[in-house]
Amino acid sequence: MEIIHLKNEKFKELIEEKVLVDFYANWCGPCKMIASELERVDSTIKTIKVDVDRFEELAREYGVMSIPTLILFDEGKEKKRTIGFIDKEKIETFID
Repeated sequence: MEIIHLKNEKFKELIEEKVLVDFYANWCGPCKMIASELERVDSTIKTIKVDVDRFEELAREYGVMSIPTLILFDEGKEKKRTIGFIDKEKIETFID
């Protein structure tokens, strides 16, 4: 799984293809736990990590109230989301 840490990229352009977006914070324990699970996921889908402290407006725009929040986008539209820690197997099921 390719993991991209959002810096200055155009978020709307990145979500035009099927991608998994991980809204997280560096200080968040469950976010750190899910990060290691994401690295183990066997999938060709890209993951975009969005630091909610750095991109507060983006998190607000997508209604992120709790972290970690994973949102699956396809063609720029949200398909589904999950909030809180989930393990590798549940992430793979979530993507499919």
